[in-house]
Amino acid sequence: MRRSGLDPPFPCERCPLRPLPSFKRLQDGELAFIARRKVGQKHVVAGDTVVAEGEAAAHVFTLLSGWAFRFKTMSDGRRQIMSFLLPGDILGLQAELLDVAPHGVEAVTDVSLCAFARDTVWSVYRVHPSLALDLTWLAAHGERLVDDAMLSVGRRTAMESVAALFVSLFKRAESAGLRVEDSVPFPLTQTLIADALGLSAVHTNRTIQRLRRMGLVRIADGRLAIGDLRSLRRVAQYWDQPAPLRPLF
Repeated sequence: MRRSGLDPPFPCERCPLRPLPSFKRLQDGELAFIARRKVGQKHVVAGDTVVAEGEAAAHVFTLLSGWAFRFKTMSDGRRQIMSFLLPGDILGLQAELLDVAPHGVEAVTDVSLCAFARDTVWSVYRVHPSLALDLTWLAAHGERLVDDAMLSVGRRTAMESVAALFVSLFKRAESAGLRVEDSVPFPLTQTLIADALGLSAVHTNRTIQRLRRMGLVRIADGRLAIGDLRSLRRVAQYWDQPAPLRPLF
């Protein structure tokens, strides 16, 4: 049965993300609680809107598969990408707390999202304090990604910015179980990279080509491989701390 345009929910017990070593194990009763709050599955094709900027969101989502991005637009159509979203990321918390979405979300690839009732946040804080802490962690994690993006736009050079983005996305994709041999999926166009880093498309292209010539990255057939992660981090001046196990809602 469809509810508000949603497909039947994917069973939480069969979630392909939960067994991955980067995600926290749930305590007794938490998985059943999450499953009860889940109202369906949403599928969005590449290029379509997941959450409309400035509109009330009907649900809170966890991205199950595919890539998306958060963005804000100016009145003349200029767009700033705030962060990229990968499997395991949560979206819609701001709309839940502020009544409307302060940013939009667009699908880069076809995406599948687990949809939760709009009052889920309040229910979690009332019933499951440990899950409430997990939601807080996820919100803080999303803020940290925006902080990194702000540093790139405001202070990093173009070379540092592109290198930092590649390192971050490679590590995040790896933690989401997307790494195969030495590469991860990389569906981003140079326009999307430019919109995320505040660069022109031409400058972005030249910077990526320079990183390629240095042997630090390889992008081919929609996949990204990093030749020397330590060297790329040094170029980016990007030394993130070892990440704790991630909550998965």
